[in-house]
Amino acid sequence: MKCKTRDFGELEIREEDVITFAQPLFGFESYKRFALIHNEEIGEEMAWMQSLDEPSICFVLFDPSALADLFAPRLPESVGATLGEGEYICWVLCTIPQDVRKTTVNLKSPVFINPRSRNAAQIILEQDYPVRFPLMREAGSSC
Repeated sequence: MKCKTRDFGELEIREEDVITFAQPLFGFESYKRFALIHNEEIGEEMAWMQSLDEPSICFVLFDPSALADLFAPRLPESVGATLGEGEYICWVLCTIPQDVRKTTVNLKSPVFINPRSRNAAQIILEQDYPVRFPLMREAGSSC
């Protein structure tokens, strides 16, 4: 299917790249169908989640597996009923300001996708994770 995107113009989207939010994205409850778009130049650790209903709505996602020593989400048992049973892919939403060195990710409410059912949900975790976790450390910091 053809899709108008915010950042890439018009693209051909494969059906297996379409996800449906079984539990809506917070603040965007009217938009349920999105396409995952990968850019080979950037790599698999980032993706764009483009609304199929509104071209101006697009989110940048980051694969949190790079943060495995800091981020180990525990999902509520109710997630299986929402997304379907099985394994889930986890993405976190990025906020990229003009100064990209100040990019943050939302570890408190990641997006989980069931690759089999293609259902997705943004889940607020009970664990104490930050909503704005900096991806890059400040020069000279001792983290």
